Amino acid sequence: MLADLQRPVADLDLPAPDLVLIGRRDVRTNNSWMHNLPVLAKGPFRCTALVHPLDASRLGLTDGAQALITRDTLQGPRSLQAQVHVSAEMMPGVVSLPHGWGHDLPGTRLTLAAQRPGVNINALLDDQARDPLSGTSVLGGVGVRMVAVN
Repeated sequence: MLADLQRPVADLDLPAPDLVLIGRRDVRTNNSWMHNLPVLAKGPFRCTALVHPLDASRLGLTDGAQALITRDTLQGPRSLQAQVHVSAEMMPGVVSLPHGWGHDLPGTRLTLAAQRPGVNINALLDDQARDPLSGTSVLGGVGVRMVAVN
């Protein structure tokens, strides 16, 4: 680990991405297993991209509108379209999508959840990217771009 300290120190000199994507959990959905229960699936749509008001203003994003979120991976660019929720709870420069959504994939047998499928954050992630120190999958803290969908 000590021998690898030069790598993260060198990373500090790299330009910061415009936005950094992180995941999030929601108590009412618990990653996905509550999306198909009628009593818990009702209410406001929870699969939204949380964006700080300063970033929303800068990018021309409005609350409730759709945005295209794009990320470059080793396999090429990946994109998805998500509903925007402008919130001061999010730090400037950070966008957050919840885990456990994307119930519109073929073979999904969650009939109620499929009515409001949301987007799958994994569609933006590189399944080959690993943290060099721990060897675990990189599931957040990755650079993305967002543009309003007209």
